[in-house]
Amino acid sequence: MLQATGRRLFILAACGLFFMACLLGMASKTKSKVYIKKLKNGHYQLIVNRKPYIVKGVCYNPIPIGQNHQYDWWSDPNKPWIKDGKLMQEMGINTIRIYQPGENPEAVKKVIRDLYELYGIRTILGHWLGFWEYPCPFYGHQDFRDKITKEVLEMAAAYKDEPGLLFWILGNENNYSCLGTVNSWSNDEIDKEPDPQKQKIMRAKIYYSFVNDLAKSIHKIDPHHPAALGNGELVGLEVASRVAPDIDLVACIIYRGKTFGNLFNSLKLTFDKPLVLSEFGADSFDAYQIKEDQNMQAFFLESQWRQIYKNLANNKEGAGNCIGGTMFEWLDEWWKHNEYDPESWKAHDTGSNWSNPSYYFDVKAKENKNMNEEWFGITALSEDLEGGINKRIPKKSYYVIREFWKNPNVKIKNPK
Repeated sequence: MLQATGRRLFILAACGLFFMACLLGMASKTKSKVYIKKLKNGHYQLIVNRKPYIVKGVCYNPIPIGQNHQYDWWSDPNKPWIKDGKLMQEMGINTIRIYQPGENPEAVKKVIRDLYELYGIRTILGHWLGFWEYPCPFYGHQDFRDKITKEVLEMAAAYKDEPGLLFWILGNENNYSCLGTVNSWSNDEIDKEPDPQKQKIMRAKIYYSFVNDLAKSIHKIDPHHPAALGNGELVGLEVASRVAPDIDLVACIIYRGKTFGNLFNSLKLTFDKPLVLSEFGADSFDAYQIKEDQNMQAFFLESQWRQIYKNLANNKEGAGNCIGGTMFEWLDEWWKHNEYDPESWKAHDTGSNWSNPSYYFDVKAKENKNMNEEWFGITALSEDLEGGINKRIPKKSYYVIREFWKNPNVKIKNPK
């Protein structure tokens, strides 16, 4: 009888321990959830591990000198992300943005895990949604939507359980295809409409409804990470507000120079969702003086980050709908100016392909072309090798933003 009682007590104790372990496990899973929180004042916060999280990030694509965008850096045996991760951590970066993962899931997982486990850096994963497929993205055709849906959901299923995952971004500037200016597409119904403006609205409804369907499907597979709409500027969001309610946040690509203007309040009125600046920045080459100018880049980036911080939640001066941003970009890309000429990938070209008057220091360059695609990195590449990869040389903006993040209320004088 005593032995039986002892066994019962042992079993009860064991069950109690098992129950507690289950509770702890559930708490652990809940604790790791990433979600958007809307505050009583209407402001938004990104919550990670039960704490507000400000995205302090960079767009990441570590292409070495002499290669272009087709290079499989995920499988580089020299692991450039290890060197980069250390430098990022020292700067204060907590997030990288990847436009689309590589083809080898195990290699991608290795990068995500290394950055998170070694440096605490989380990863935003995205998908181009077929925007750059030749001849153009056919969002008006069901077979094309089915193809992209399959790719996106396979991505979500493959990486949803990675502890270092932050959230998803669907698309980038794909909304411009609705305008008929970049990678334009159509279908029979749109072609029958004679009014060009109505055609644009029809395309926008089709596209944003498709992204909304993707977001809903991702939520079913992965309820623990938000899904963002990648959008060029605010173009088309008045349509998205009507047909894409399941989007968790908007990820905007913005190049407005020193200030983002009325961006934050405009979004709040147009599509009341939290905002992450998923691509913004400035290059470090003065196209007018035809020389590098790191001070110019640092000036713009510091001003932009001050705008971001002003519009974070619980700041009385701003809209309270911003959760941070990912600067474009971590490294200079030597292949950008002549992307189809392999010889040019070995040279740091100073030519510019487009104009943006908001970056007013060098807008008087020839033909007003002042945006130098190969010089947007906050870290420069050297032809010298260290550990099999091009040596990284932080620019002035690296130090300026590092000091800003340490104390956003202090005006930076000499950061280095």
